[in-house]
Amino acid sequence: MKHILALLVVNRPKVLSHISGLISRRAYNIDSIAAGPTEDPKITRITLVVECEPEEIEQVENQIAKLVDVIKVTNLTQEKCVARELALIKVRASSEKRSDIVDICNIFRAKIVDVTREAMIVELTGESDKIEALFDVLKEHGIVEIVRTGTISLSRGPEAAKSSQLG
Repeated sequence: MKHILALLVVNRPKVLSHISGLISRRAYNIDSIAAGPTEDPKITRITLVVECEPEEIEQVENQIAKLVDVIKVTNLTQEKCVARELALIKVRASSEKRSDIVDICNIFRAKIVDVTREAMIVELTGESDKIEALFDVLKEHGIVEIVRTGTISLSRGPEAAKSSQLG
């Protein structure tokens, strides 16, 4: 099962490698990892999607929380949250097929961000299932390359995942 963990960490070098190393040493699979600054430049937010059994996720959370630079660990798997990914898809696009690809993009609310004579780059933001569905439809046109950000997520509601540990 995939679990979404939201981490707040001190913005320092090697924090991300410590977290990924800890998880890999315990033989859990990291499905995706995304890190970026928060509203406080001293804090980085990491969204981690880990594949493990439901009874193992608490151990993963506890081990991550023990790391020195980790401020807070929140499991968003069962919470109401908004989760999104960004994907860029380069697809073959001959002049005869271009209008079909534009129609597909409109259905998925995807954007065409680059066009050449032979290819188009499509951008889609959404849940993983939506991105996978677009991949399936574009396969018949010839996908050349794909890049994805991995999941990012925030819990719904007015509360922020903040900590008063940093001044």
